[in-house]
Amino acid sequence: MTTQTDTTTAETVAEDVPVESQFRRDLRTRWIPRFAGYIAFLLFWDWASGGLIRAQLLPGPLTILEEMWGIVASGELWNHFGSTLRKIGIGWVIAFALGAAIGISMRHPWWDGFFRDWVVTTMSTPGLVFALIAAMIFGFSPVGPIVAIVVTSFAFFTVNIAEGVKALPKDLFDMARAFDVDSRRRLRHVVVPFLAPYIFAAMRYGFSISWKIATLTELFGASRGIGFMMRREYQLFNMSGLLAWIFFFFAFALLLEKVVLQRGIDHFFRWRQTAAT
Repeated sequence: MTTQTDTTTAETVAEDVPVESQFRRDLRTRWIPRFAGYIAFLLFWDWASGGLIRAQLLPGPLTILEEMWGIVASGELWNHFGSTLRKIGIGWVIAFALGAAIGISMRHPWWDGFFRDWVVTTMSTPGLVFALIAAMIFGFSPVGPIVAIVVTSFAFFTVNIAEGVKALPKDLFDMARAFDVDSRRRLRHVVVPFLAPYIFAAMRYGFSISWKIATLTELFGASRGIGFMMRREYQLFNMSGLLAWIFFFFAFALLLEKVVLQRGIDHFFRWRQTAAT
């Protein structure tokens, strides 16, 4: 009885040690360096404001924080960020659907030859070109940023998904056919899990491109949005306001990337942890 109890206690301790070690490892290798980087940046910024560059040209962190709080209290933040997020959401979904359709069709040589040059040309063209063209054609209409997002980012969806489709393992399909697995189950259990890394990589990269292009297009032609507010503060030579909107841009992009997209990816791939267990 005592031997069984000692064995159980030893197993419990052995199970607890790796968990604690993993926590300490994450704290040492991920969280402490991350917070140290933020602290070092803030200290350097505070010193540079007034010490390296005049405070009128580079306001300190506390000044920018007060400006950001004023923007939140005035209600401008939700108004303009909501406008930009709607454009990004619509453009991103359209670009994903278009890129996925073209990427899947490029598995066939005829469609690959039809689309390849256009996809490569679109990827190599700077987003600024499409932003300027969209602003000139659509003016202050919200359609301009959406069109610029679609044209700029669909090629990145296309390339990733096309490469994933071409790499689909033929042996798995042959085995599925040998066991009479219907097409719906093949799609769910073979195609989607295999293409998931390619799809999520395209989604993350397309999301970052969409953020940049939406803001860039709003700089040239918009009456609402993050880019419009940056342009307004620039024209007023209000460095505090300009930096405040830039930091809001950074914060929202990081929040959506780490909280929304990353959690969605972790939730989708939770079966890997179950399979490993």
